[in-house]
Amino acid sequence: VQLQASGGGLVQAGGSLRLSCAASARISSSYVMAWFRQAPGKEREFVVGIRWSGGSPSYADSVKGRFTISRDRVQNTVSLQMNSLKPEDTAVYYCAAGPSLINSDYPRASRYSYWGQGTQVTVSS
Repeated sequence: VQLQASGGGLVQAGGSLRLSCAASARISSSYVMAWFRQAPGKEREFVVGIRWSGGSPSYADSVKGRFTISRDRVQNTVSLQMNSLKPEDTAVYYCAAGPSLINSDYPRASRYSYWGQGTQVTVSS
């Protein structure tokens, strides 16, 4: 499966962006789709994950109430609506797909098999 992330850009603090991740093939219901981000000089950080078959998403505390993940099982896409953006949200955002993850594994980047190429999000103050 190849993942293609898009939708990044430059936005002022308090603004919104919507990221999309398109999969090249049908995603198995056992997979978890997630977004991670990596700021310069920092480790890759978990943002949110959702099981492809359904269920409640798991968000990092830093984005709860501001970011919303959604999936379209017909289009094979996962989107990330980001509202009330802050300068500290500036990073390259990656989508990822991993098979049969349990909830506690969602934040572990090493558990994901497939990664998109990343899209830059820059929030100016």
